[in-house]
Amino acid sequence: MATYSYFFLTLFLFSSLCNLSMVVGANRKVRPTPVPAMACSSKEYKKQGLKIVHRYGPCSPLDGEKATPIQILQQDQSRVSWLQSRLTRNSSRLDVQDTTVPAQPGNAFATGNYIVTVGFGTPKKDMTLEFDTGSDLTWIQCQPCDGGDGCYEQQEPIFNPADSSSYLKLSCNSAECSQLSLPTQCSSSSTCVYLTRYGDGSQSIGFFSRDTLTLSPSDIFPNFKFGCGQQNSGLFGKTAGLLGLGRDPVSLVSQTATKFGRVFSYCLPSSPSSPGYLTFGADAIKSGMKFTPLVTKSNHPSFYFLNLIGISVGGKALSIPESTFSTPGTIIDSGTVISRLPSSAYAALRSAFQQEMSNYRSANSPSSVLETCYELGGSEALSVPPIVMHFEGDVDVNVDYSGIIFKVSETVGCLAFAANGGDGGVAIIGNTQQLTFDVVYDVAGGRLGFGPGGCR
Repeated sequence: MATYSYFFLTLFLFSSLCNLSMVVGANRKVRPTPVPAMACSSKEYKKQGLKIVHRYGPCSPLDGEKATPIQILQQDQSRVSWLQSRLTRNSSRLDVQDTTVPAQPGNAFATGNYIVTVGFGTPKKDMTLEFDTGSDLTWIQCQPCDGGDGCYEQQEPIFNPADSSSYLKLSCNSAECSQLSLPTQCSSSSTCVYLTRYGDGSQSIGFFSRDTLTLSPSDIFPNFKFGCGQQNSGLFGKTAGLLGLGRDPVSLVSQTATKFGRVFSYCLPSSPSSPGYLTFGADAIKSGMKFTPLVTKSNHPSFYFLNLIGISVGGKALSIPESTFSTPGTIIDSGTVISRLPSSAYAALRSAFQQEMSNYRSANSPSSVLETCYELGGSEALSVPPIVMHFEGDVDVNVDYSGIIFKVSETVGCLAFAANGGDGGVAIIGNTQQLTFDVVYDVAGGRLGFGPGGCR
């Protein structure tokens, strides 16, 4: 498999484009500007909040992490399979037997490609974590890594609870232990032991604990509940663990509700050479933003469901019944890379897109995930039709160019959508289609907003 030398700066292809619109326009075509230099931009978008960087780009603090586009797509398919396996259960709470499934292809956790740095303990130790709206429990690796699987190699020193004056293990009979929507066991010392394991063998097992979490010098949270993992392995790279942004009571969003009101937002940059941001609190809600309702599913209360009602290509609405989306439902997920649509909806999107792209030469994709691909003709840039996703509440999201074309090699770019494999699976709005938007999760208000041009 070839390694593409400048993939990291062109992962989503040509970063700076014409301004986004929240309204369906005419059959307008957008053309990308030249590729930027391979360096981390020094631009800062927010004085407060956490800086988001792409884990494989030049802004990443993780040394030596590499992945080709095909490897990212393979991991993404595993991520989608893991999500779908959770969504097909009748409850968000896992049974103990779910932690002992034999290793199978396609069930890997494989969270997405964006990371933030936060502090744990007293005194504070900085840890680089993947952040994930599809997970609730925040966990980090902890010493001593003396379990059967120990710990995987991470960038920063592994957190040592003995060095923190504010660390506390939670007991099995505590109210906090009963909040976990994960399997738990009691150790010989009656401490609460959590287990989160996935079908490919990826796992974190350790003590459910409390300690001080530092998001910024002014945002410090004593007694933050998290997993202190002592047996950890899998596709987590050199990160120290995971920051859970779901809706469960144990998530970061719920635990910081008193200060932030269960509101957070992020902006994912169109290029791995640029930073984005993750902010918390009502200041993220800007005037003029349009919001679509969040939908709560009683059997999956942690996921962020919303109502996708249609898609337009080149200013023309596709003939897709609303029930195609509403029957299985739609979630938005920060960890999935490529959006997945019900197969009939994807077929309509693909057909319309192919008609608009008839002047370009089709290409074979080296990935089984993406199939609608085109040759990149030397210095000539692809000119693509606008794609707009329509959500309940008259919210029209005009997808950025970086969310329409995914570059799988130096010479091939593909439509950055894929089919679910059927019409019965939940649709997923992936992070590629969220690029450059302010995505605001007003969980307390039961709504989700999109703001264009957030982090170009």
